[in-house]
Amino acid sequence: MVTGDSDHGRDAWALMYRYVEAENRRAELADTLGFRLGGGRGKVLFGLREHPMTLRELAEANNVDAPYTTLIVDKLERHGLVERRPHPDDRRRKLVTLTDAGRAAVDMADAVLARPPASMTALSGDELDHLTELLSRLLAEDTAGAITHQATTDHPTADDPTDDD
Repeated sequence: MVTGDSDHGRDAWALMYRYVEAENRRAELADTLGFRLGGGRGKVLFGLREHPMTLRELAEANNVDAPYTTLIVDKLERHGLVERRPHPDDRRRKLVTLTDAGRAAVDMADAVLARPPASMTALSGDELDHLTELLSRLLAEDTAGAITHQATTDHPTADDPTDDD
């Protein structure tokens, strides 16, 4: 077995990283949605897909502080994608929930990000099966759960941390 510190591991990782960056869909996503999902907005939108959350829950889920989460939610609210509603059990807290436009944006983003890159047609069905098997093994090795959590809450190419609006 080859360890992640080997030359093979570094080479494989460098190629995977280059491939994902080359197939980045940030610009296409921004064109489709009419705005960029950077600055944590994508993570918040995708995180709200299943159910509303309080600002504190959003901050914890995204590993950011509460003031930054408030800024993100403010921007999403200005775009009409989320709204704050009274918490049913505690009037002092607010639940952040997707609007119809927010749900539509998440659906459109899913459609853009889930579409395999055209370059994948260069691989045969057997090669794609093998690639899927290898990537599944790598994800299974993630003992901390970070990759698995990320895959279920966000798309890795949806968020551009340098984007401020």
